[in-house]
Amino acid sequence: MKVTKSQSAENRQGIVDAAARLYRERGLQGVGVADITRDAGLTHGGLYRHFENKDALVREACARALEWSIASLDGMCDPGDPAPTGLAAKVANYLSPQHRDHPGEGCAVAALAVDAARAGGGLSEVLTQGIERNIERFARLVEGLEQGDPSPESRTQAMHMLATMVGGLVLARATVAANPALSDEILATLREHLAPPAEAPAPKTRKSRSGVATHGSARSNAQGK
Repeated sequence: MKVTKSQSAENRQGIVDAAARLYRERGLQGVGVADITRDAGLTHGGLYRHFENKDALVREACARALEWSIASLDGMCDPGDPAPTGLAAKVANYLSPQHRDHPGEGCAVAALAVDAARAGGGLSEVLTQGIERNIERFARLVEGLEQGDPSPESRTQAMHMLATMVGGLVLARATVAANPALSDEILATLREHLAPPAEAPAPKTRKSRSGVATHGSARSNAQGK
């Protein structure tokens, strides 16, 4: 039976999505064409009707994986922990055990940066473009911008935070099998460092009639005496 254009496009999409997930889970060298087509529900030969060669598929799958956004991690924090908000929530979700344990659904930079650096050429260019987009998006998040160009200071802070987050996630994944406690400690330490819990606001001071500054609670206590 002849495959329609829409079915062909759907098959191609399935191949790219399967490859993007499997490459993040197992690395570029840990995934074969048969693994990808099996996951996509297609035959081995079907892949080469859509891609010139495996390298072409790798580049497109990595580009697809790099479309991943930190916003997709919303809700990944431990339900038992106080729910952070804003930038703190993004950091906490990224550095969560859930993100660590599901690389196929997470950050492509943490999963594929080393492979891309070794491969060089076109794949390195794909990853570089994705990293630049991530820096810009995160810098806007740091500055609280919906759109527009972030300030140089926000870009610098975004670079620092992202490099720390990606490196921390890589270390947490590298240690979780042999030493889960260390892996959890790495994540928790970086969450605390990059997005510490908000402190309760200091009590407001007001001047008494004598001109001496007093805390509201102290004043209440004095009135009760």
